[in-house]
Amino acid sequence: MSHRVIDNAHMDKHPHRLRRLTTIFPPGRPLFFLTPCTAARRPILADDEVHMLFVVFCEASPAKAAVWVGGYVLMPDHIHAFVSPEDSAGLSRWCGSLKKFLAAHWRKQRLTAPFWQEGFFDHLLRSNESSSEKWLYVHQNPVRAGLVKDAKDWHYAGEIYPLRWD
Repeated sequence: MSHRVIDNAHMDKHPHRLRRLTTIFPPGRPLFFLTPCTAARRPILADDEVHMLFVVFCEASPAKAAVWVGGYVLMPDHIHAFVSPEDSAGLSRWCGSLKKFLAAHWRKQRLTAPFWQEGFFDHLLRSNESSSEKWLYVHQNPVRAGLVKDAKDWHYAGEIYPLRWD
């Protein structure tokens, strides 16, 4: 299966897009399906050390950025994650911080930039059915890509915080 290149650089020109969601979800936290991709689809994410750094970053995110990460899968060239920011404007800041955090690691490894595509893909989840369908897609991604025969054998996946759509 071929992978679609996700390039949302045009979203940076329209920062008001996410801000509008605060009027839809004033008391609670929205749940997003998020996909940032590496530049030129470089296969630099499916790595034990990168995985550990990703988990450490996500575990600290509620305290540092008011962002919670649920289920995730690190593919070689992109990340799929369920992310719930306290306010939807924080999603872009959090993703930018994650990219900078992992880029610092790669610079220490003497890899050359660029590491990331501009922007990221995000989808607001609106129901349990939507989140269940997305999780099935995310969970099976390594199988569809031919990286493992069974999704449970992919070591670069997990859940940081249990997030449920309400």
